[in-house]
Amino acid sequence: AMAVAHTKLAAQAMVGRGTGINDQGLAKKAAVVTRALSKHIPHMRAGADYLRRIGGFEVNALAAAYIRAAQRGIAVMVDGYICTAAAMAAVKVNPSIRPWLFFSHCSAEPGHEKLLVKLEAKPLLSLEMRLGEGSGAALALPILQAACALHRDMASFDEAGVSRGG
Repeated sequence: AMAVAHTKLAAQAMVGRGTGINDQGLAKKAAVVTRALSKHIPHMRAGADYLRRIGGFEVNALAAAYIRAAQRGIAVMVDGYICTAAAMAAVKVNPSIRPWLFFSHCSAEPGHEKLLVKLEAKPLLSLEMRLGEGSGAALALPILQAACALHRDMASFDEAGVSRGG
């Protein structure tokens, strides 16, 4: 529901099978999201309205954590569709936090990619996972750690004696 509200796309384009629901379950899921949003969308104007009206406790807690981490100068790894929806809500509340968010992966859920596009986010991985439990972050974190180590430890051209051409 949060992703649909932020992108203004139809629920059918944003909901997915999750861990494996059938066609009937998928149709019901889209219908429930559509019906719920029809009651709330007319009243949602500011970023906090999204959280207040349709954010569950876990989504609100994530959004608040993203905002506070950015305020403290701490980068955050956003992992998966629900976490990305929470990140979108947090960015709506405080757009200045966006540079502090790193996105681990793009899941197999159809709405996840659309939400990443809306956030102008480039995930580190795209493995069509939908496992949960932080599996994308577990795979992506070593990549970020390696990038930081390379940046910190690599010699400059001058230090390595590399000719600049001429």
